[in-house]
Amino acid sequence: MRLLLVDGHYYLYRSFFAIRGLKNSHGEPTNAIYGFVKALRKMIMDLKPDLALVVWDAGLPEHRTKLQPAYKEHREEMPLELQAQQEPLQRLISVLGVKNISSPQTEADDLIGSYVVKAQAEGIESIIATNDKDIMQLVSPHVKIYSVAKADITHDGSPPLTHALLGVAEVEKKWGVPPSQIVDLLALTGDTADNIPGIAGVGKKTAATWIQQFRSLDNLLASSHLHPKIHAKIASSHSQLLQNREMIALQLNLPLPLELHSLEIQPDYPQFIKLLDYFEFRTLANDMREEARRWGIPIEST
Repeated sequence: MRLLLVDGHYYLYRSFFAIRGLKNSHGEPTNAIYGFVKALRKMIMDLKPDLALVVWDAGLPEHRTKLQPAYKEHREEMPLELQAQQEPLQRLISVLGVKNISSPQTEADDLIGSYVVKAQAEGIESIIATNDKDIMQLVSPHVKIYSVAKADITHDGSPPLTHALLGVAEVEKKWGVPPSQIVDLLALTGDTADNIPGIAGVGKKTAATWIQQFRSLDNLLASSHLHPKIHAKIASSHSQLLQNREMIALQLNLPLPLELHSLEIQPDYPQFIKLLDYFEFRTLANDMREEARRWGIPIEST
């Protein structure tokens, strides 16, 4: 079996900024809704998952804000035009047959990680749709990342690929370390997007070189075989690095809001098409009418 886990806020923002100015005749903004639904439909067609779930952020975990009070504090408020689309989008996702979940003061990454652990225990493969580098720590022979980033897609096939599945080898090629060492690497580099400070001047190539040489952050911190300048730089950041690692490591034992086997994809074609018509996504609505006919599902004409 295969489980698809979608990082809701990543695809919401990606869709909003990729398609601008789209509104229906009621004057309601629909660009993020359209882009997200198109992307989700494509994932389902590409991957043919048995189970699927869209996971949303719902506040910051207390353990991270206690460790670093400035965590994510500089992130801008969601644009009002985007806020207006989130609830109707979730309703549309639901009638497409895919569940939406969130937990108070919980980031999507941690919930995704907890579902991955549960799925792996039950012999279910997980595919995670995101561009979040923290998620790379979850990749294993049973867990891959669905990526639409151009840098991840090879162009030597025919027809050209529109997505990539990143496994252990692809993550190591991209980052210079295996998934099990992504947390150590990110502890060294920090993350400006999340306001996590790394070692000044240390990027992913330098961090990867150190991890390759010393095999772990702990070994690096304990080493006496460093250039004096590097040793001084690392020693002065010792407590910050350990704190960073705790910040970046995902929580993998959270309670699951929905049981795995309740995540079967069960589209409500009439309601889905009705909403597509309301938002005036004509091509997508016609595609879904055709799909419903192939399944023998009666749909009222408009």
